[in-house]
This record gives sequence, structure tokens and C-alpha cells, in this order.
Amino acid sequence: MRGVTPASEPRARGRAARGPGGEPFLARWGRRALTIPGYGLLTAAVLALLPVLLLLAAAVDLARGTRGALARAAAMLAWYLTCEALGLLAAGATWALRPALGRRAADADFRLQCLWASALFAGARRLFGLRLAVAGEDALDARPGPILLLMRHASIADTLLPAVLVSSRTGRRLRYVMKRELLWDPCLDVVGQRLPNAFVRRGTGDAVETARVRALAADLGPQEGVLLYPEGTRFTPERRRRVLDRLARSADPKLLERAAALQRLLPPRFGGVLALLESAPAADVVFCVHTGFEDVRSLADVWNGALIGRRIEVAFWRVPAAAIPRARQERIDWIHARWLQLDAWLEARAECANGGPS
Repeated sequence: MRGVTPASEPRARGRAARGPGGEPFLARWGRRALTIPGYGLLTAAVLALLPVLLLLAAAVDLARGTRGALARAAAMLAWYLTCEALGLLAAGATWALRPALGRRAADADFRLQCLWASALFAGARRLFGLRLAVAGEDALDARPGPILLLMRHASIADTLLPAVLVSSRTGRRLRYVMKRELLWDPCLDVVGQRLPNAFVRRGTGDAVETARVRALAADLGPQEGVLLYPEGTRFTPERRRRVLDRLARSADPKLLERAAALQRLLPPRFGGVLALLESAPAADVVFCVHTGFEDVRSLADVWNGALIGRRIEVAFWRVPAAAIPRARQERIDWIHARWLQLDAWLEARAECANGGPS
């Protein structure tokens, strides 16, 4: 074939064997062959048995005195599976309509992503009686231009906040840096990989993964952004202790001192943040911190009622690109200083919740 040399043919075949993010097609469709039918069967079973499940859960709740925690969790499971099923059907429809939609297909996938996340969060708010208070929303739409959104990670529930509070409210298209394990959720797998997101392997320090994060910010438009959780994983006191123990064995006492100063956040991992700042020097940085999800770290916490009646407070701060240092070490110091500010915000709310000074 003209234009393809023998040396380039293996590379061409390699590219053809892989999809977005470099994942082999066989691996992707092998996973989907398990998850999509599996979720379908689970959805059908849960919905068919839902009346019985709710009655049994209500009886257990009555015996435990847990304010309907198990029944609410069962209803939330049914709602989640319903959203998954409807999301996959809608994703199939947008795929079938791609020839007619043309460039608007990406718009349809973006709106589907927002609708899916908003429906899940709305269901959680209603079923668990969540109260939401948001401060600093003007940081999201007061000025045009791309943003890098750096967010605290404390719970399985806070992953919905960016789509609900940023994309759905402002129309800003966020590109997500997410852990690869989330590909076992069919909707995130199917729709999330149609959009410019990066599903990365955590804790590898792999230059290839860092390059993928950097690539997300390379061509941001004025109404786009990249979302990154700098902590790399959900905060727990146990994980904080493990981080401090590991740093205590390192040769850099400054890292240990900085990490120990944070009481309610894990120290940020600088690799991804620095890669984004380097790739998008004109982007403002928006920091997002929240409280209310701290004790909701697993499904067991949901079943035990930790989510019921929670007040969720969210705050945003925006730093103009011109105010961000340019030198690498200065950027590291700057990120740490901002992380200390977020930690102080969390400490102040914890003191108020415990009856301390406001």
C-alpha cells in the first residue's frame, strides 16, 4: 500500500489493535462482555425482587433502629442499576445515530454523562435526605477560559460532584483523570471512553500515565477543564498514618513535615498536577473542597446509615494563571500552601460540627 513502509506496518497494526488510552480492543470488549450482561442480569433481578428486598430491609432497620438505612440503601442500589441500564441504552442510541449526529455526537455523549451523574446524585439526595450548600460558584463561571480543577477526594459519593456542580450547571466540559478500576462500571466505560478522559493506573509513577494526563490539557477550549484528585485516593486516617510512616523512612524530612501538617487531607501527589500546569500554562486553577462525606467511604457505611441527613458543604476557589508560579519548586511550594488552606477550611468546619469555635 502506498505510503506505508514495511517498518511502519507493525506500528499501524498496533494502533489498530488499541483504542483510546492505549487499551487493547480485546481487553476492552472482554471486560464489557462480562460487565454489560452482568449488570443487566443484576438489574433485572434487583428490580424484580425489590418489593421483597425493601420489606426485609425495613424489618432489619426496625430491629436495628437505623432510620431505614438498609431500605434506603436497597432503593439506592435499584436506582443506580436503573440509571446504568438507561445510560447504556442511551449510549447505544447515540452510537447508532453517530453518522447522523456527526460532530454533535460528542455533545450528546457529554449531555448523557451529565444526566447520568445528576440523576444518581438527585436520587441520593432524596433517598438519604442530603442537604447541599455550595460557596464560591462564581469561581466556575465568572471568567472565561480553561480551568484545572483540583479536588479533594474523601468518599465514593464525591465523584459525582464535578459533573453535577460544574458541568451540569455551567456547561463546562471537564476531562477526567480517573482510576482504571472504574472501567468496570459499564456506563463510565462506554461513555467515559468516548470522551477525552484518562483512566490511569494509580501509584505506578509511570511516565506513560503522566504523559496521558498531560495530554488531556494540551488543547483545552475556553469552556473546558481537566479534573484531577491530587491525593490519588480517598482520605482516611489510616491512609494518612501509612503515608506518614512511609515518609518517616524517606531521606527527605521536609516531605514528612509537610505531610504531618495536613490533618484532614493526604499530601498531594505532584506529578499529575505539575504535568497539567506545564501542559496548560494559560489555564486558571480552581480548588474544590467539601465536607460531609467523611464517614461514607464504603458501601458498608451507606448500609449502616452514615449518609442519612448529611449536610454537604462544597467550596470553590479560583487562582488566575498569571498568579501561578512558573518554576517547578515554586509550583510545588504553592500547591502545598493551597492544600494547607483547604485543610484549614476542613478543620474549621470540623470544630463547628463538634461544638468548637466558629
